[in-house]
Amino acid sequence: MFDIISAIIMGVVEGLTEFLPVSSTGHLILTAHLLGFEGERAKTFEVVIQFGAVLAVLVLYFKTFTKILTFKLGNGVNFLHILLAMMPASVVGLLAHSFIKQYLFGPQTVLIGLVLGAILMIVADRSKRTVTAETIDDISYKQAFYIGCFQILALWPGFSRSGSTISGGMLTGTSQKAAAEFTFIVSVPIMGAASLLDLIENRAGLTGSDLPLFLIGLCASFVVGMLAVVTFVNLMKKLKLSWFAYYRFALAAVFFFILF
Repeated sequence: MFDIISAIIMGVVEGLTEFLPVSSTGHLILTAHLLGFEGERAKTFEVVIQFGAVLAVLVLYFKTFTKILTFKLGNGVNFLHILLAMMPASVVGLLAHSFIKQYLFGPQTVLIGLVLGAILMIVADRSKRTVTAETIDDISYKQAFYIGCFQILALWPGFSRSGSTISGGMLTGTSQKAAAEFTFIVSVPIMGAASLLDLIENRAGLTGSDLPLFLIGLCASFVVGMLAVVTFVNLMKKLKLSWFAYYRFALAAVFFFILF
């Protein structure tokens, strides 16, 4: 039975893991399995609570989004950076949306994504590179596009959007902190559009009786998401990306023994 406690737990897991490079999809699948909450209704709930995480970033980076929406080019991050970063994954995601939903959202593929994503993060962390973008406003158009190309990897569940794009940013010369903040900002239109499309497709799983629980999950995701983003940005000044990669290996092991 899915109750208030379960809704809060799922919301907390989504808010905590959506913007960390640890794969929110992997955590949600594992949590839903342990709670016995699976099926079409569960998929709809996961889409709803993802909106909570999106709202968290919108609130935290409201000034940045206001600046971007002026559509003015110039110094600092602007709408062209976001457009270039969105294009690769948007095109591939739109063309392969049905395939991804049908064939890639399973425990086996998530497990593979967890491991491969961890390897990518270790490679990025240990690569010898010159940092040319210390802050988000230093990121070039070329770097924004390259980061967007790495975001394609996140279409594979378990890879992690933030893990892929932060790794891509570091490999192209951005600092960890700049790559993380840029990832959060770019994720809003991508996640918002993808969630809206998923919600339309799974609208049959959304009923009036579920609305209170879904809103509770969304609120939990929003509050925890805000705390997670602020904490993670600060941690990026101190922690190595590979630390999160080792956690992913451990999660993959847990994932394997529980689900297989």
